[in-house]
Amino acid sequence: MGEECIFCKIVEGEIPAKIVYRDENVVAFEDIKPVAPVHLLIIPTQHISSIRELDESNQDVLSNLVHTANKLAKEKEIHDAGFRLNINAGPNGGQTVYHLHMHLIGGRFMTWPPG
Repeated sequence: MGEECIFCKIVEGEIPAKIVYRDENVVAFEDIKPVAPVHLLIIPTQHISSIRELDESNQDVLSNLVHTANKLAKEKEIHDAGFRLNINAGPNGGQTVYHLHMHLIGGRFMTWPPG
């Protein structure tokens, strides 16, 4: 666990969040600044600072995040219409919390480029 990591503290229950899914590998919760009707953050329970740290030894982490995103998209009834998955990496990629996380965004039409 990252000592100062806000997402690790959410996983541990030290900071409240509107959790919508939890298993031994993944936690998903509502984003506090949603950009769409559905905006969830999906994180591994294990502290991994960035997608840039994934390699052959932990490649299942990304698979778990995507599987959870598909499950939640169906539950939130955005699966069929479509949705966006986003992972930011590093400062130029817009990453502000250094715990790997995937944004599941949907419930409206998405434009491109995103920003």
